Amino acid sequence: MAGMLYLCATPIGNLEDITFRVLRVLKEVDLIAAEDTRNSIKLLNHFEIHTPMTSYHEFNKYDKAKVLVEKMLAGADIALITDAGTPGISDPGEELVRQAYEAGLSVTSLPGAAACVTALTLSGLSTRRFAFEAFLPTEKKERAAILETLRQESRTIVLYEAPHRLVRTLEELAGLLGNRAVSVCKELTKRHETVLCSTLEEAAAHYQEQEPKGEYVLVIEGKSLKTQQEERQEENRRLPLAEQMEWYLAQGMTKKEAMKAVAADRGISRRDVYQMLLELEGEEG
Repeated sequence: MAGMLYLCATPIGNLEDITFRVLRVLKEVDLIAAEDTRNSIKLLNHFEIHTPMTSYHEFNKYDKAKVLVEKMLAGADIALITDAGTPGISDPGEELVRQAYEAGLSVTSLPGAAACVTALTLSGLSTRRFAFEAFLPTEKKERAAILETLRQESRTIVLYEAPHRLVRTLEELAGLLGNRAVSVCKELTKRHETVLCSTLEEAAAHYQEQEPKGEYVLVIEGKSLKTQQEERQEENRRLPLAEQMEWYLAQGMTKKEAMKAVAADRGISRRDVYQMLLELEGEEG
């Protein structure tokens, strides 16, 4: 019989956050695939786990996934662990999962710690809807494209950031998104865990004075409905009156409703809109 792939969540800081199920599976599988074996050996030694280990990381994920899939097809059970947190979240685990499914293998995920969810619940911001972006790209064009999508994002945004890039990223986000609320979470689950509830500009100023240390998760307020409405009104104000009317009619409004919306956008009365439309029709005639 073919073996199985187990995605095992490991602690993001506090070792007590590992589950009994993960400990049992790590002891029972034939092989553990780890993102960094030098880091993971500390975890395994702490819990007296002696299962053989092999490296599986960003730079060998395609070829090594094929090797691991062959082992599972031959009957081996394999556990995948990341440096910290849940495999497949902002790490190369997704490629191994994809190849495992393509080979017809069974995959299961053993839930546990995840920095993005931990930070979100600590943030004090809306948790009902959120967008997880992990680390922003470093390549300029790709980064600009991602930031533009985030500028329009109405859901709470969760990002990871390294300490040496933190201030620059906070300043960049403030310039593009506006001075939104942000919760900067540091060293989650560890002894020096902190959550700075602030704004993007204030957080950037804070870390200019206090050198960032440790790993950070940024939880940022999404674009508010009020801001979206204001931006839409501003865009509509720039349209010629006839085009503005057509835009609202295309949304399914009646002519009366569209005139009311145009009047609200322009800060004039509906009667004024009606008169202006009559004048336009007269000019066309």
